[in-house]
Amino acid sequence: MPDFDMLVIGSGPGGQKAAIAAAKLGRRVAVVDRPDMVGGVSIHTGTIPSKTLREAVLYLTGLTQRDLYGQSYRLKEDITVADLTARTRHVVGREVDVIRSQLSRNHVALYAGTGRFVDPHTVALREITGHERLLTAERIVIATGTRPARPGSVEFDGRTIMDSDNVLALERVPRSMVIVGAGVIGMEYASMFAALGSKITVVEKRAGMLDMCDVEVIESLKYHLRDLAVTFRFGETVAAVERHPRGTLTILESGKKIPADTMMYSAGRQGLTDELDLDKAGLTADARGRITVDEHYRTEVPHIYAVGDVIGFPALAATAMEQGRAAAYHACGEPVGPMLNLQPIGIYTIPEISFVGRTEDQLTEDRVPFEVGISRYRELARGQIIGDSHGMLKLLVSPADRTLLGVHCFGTGATELIHIGQSVMGCGGTVDYLVDAVFNYPTLAESYKVAALDATNRLRQIDRIGD
Repeated sequence: MPDFDMLVIGSGPGGQKAAIAAAKLGRRVAVVDRPDMVGGVSIHTGTIPSKTLREAVLYLTGLTQRDLYGQSYRLKEDITVADLTARTRHVVGREVDVIRSQLSRNHVALYAGTGRFVDPHTVALREITGHERLLTAERIVIATGTRPARPGSVEFDGRTIMDSDNVLALERVPRSMVIVGAGVIGMEYASMFAALGSKITVVEKRAGMLDMCDVEVIESLKYHLRDLAVTFRFGETVAAVERHPRGTLTILESGKKIPADTMMYSAGRQGLTDELDLDKAGLTADARGRITVDEHYRTEVPHIYAVGDVIGFPALAATAMEQGRAAAYHACGEPVGPMLNLQPIGIYTIPEISFVGRTEDQLTEDRVPFEVGISRYRELARGQIIGDSHGMLKLLVSPADRTLLGVHCFGTGATELIHIGQSVMGCGGTVDYLVDAVFNYPTLAESYKVAALDATNRLRQIDRIGD
């Protein structure tokens, strides 16, 4: 008889939810993770610390209050790294306690160490003392997450030439920084350090940034970041990075040279699978360390599952949680429905972005007719109260059946507001529901009613001309 019904390697969002779901179904469950990484990358170097850092930046710089109190308004003049990290340490500590408590309450055994496969049902646990012990399980879930991908040609030192993990350990707020990569992580850190007053240069080999987002939203973000003195170098590739006593020199293939205090690479993520000895379990990973799974999150070996960032797109904490729950249910023979396609995307730039459904470009490419309804925060009483004059909400509406095809939000609370649109879309609601609904006043949620009225007025004009 195996030691456990389910063994989970990794305690991040996916692993944690898989373990607790299986435990609640009455299974004997264990989780393996390093003692300093309970909660996974999400808690220690990814989602939680970066979003907490963002809140500290917004609070200490007073950036969001400058429309009300003037462009020179600042809560603290000389912001230090200690000011920023104090809040992060507090939140991370609390979150680790919460996770430990949840695992304990659900009688999930937590083993401190790293795991590697010995055979398809056996994992060797290497404890911090170096001692190894074998754990056997009927089902195994791989939830090891990812680490920042590092180009082999770049000599990272973690202080002047960094990846997104190192940036949280900066000794001081840099006066200038080069960020290579205009993806989600790169743009989140670019906006944070720009808000702190750092001179930021973003280098991206593609022609634009965040191409999964609405074009109008991205143009708005670019405008606000340029207003914070961010420089963009699109269509450029880094040829070399030189480290000097006074900082770094980034040399582009076009010949441009960019001096800066520090440089951060944000070149995607690499699956943490190289130390798992996957071949002993009959598994393989791709060049990025990612594991292929089916619709139930099963790997090539039916009793071994994989969830979270280690399986690739969409690589979000929110989706990892649902993947973990779904994998555990399937492994335990419990009915579970497929994950809905309407997954909200949240990008914590300054201002933040969130969307669900398709963009205007996607609809146009698919030859799907749509009408647009827009609400701008400056037209809302709540927008005036909080001092956000640039935020907006956009609804994409089908003229045929008046359903919502996409919702795009930019500004304060975007990642919270998006769930209203997600719920309406998920339930098959129409724009008329938003027109007839009563929203609290003054709130940002009222933007849905304003945008819905804008869209229906446009649809009415089309009908009148057609008649």
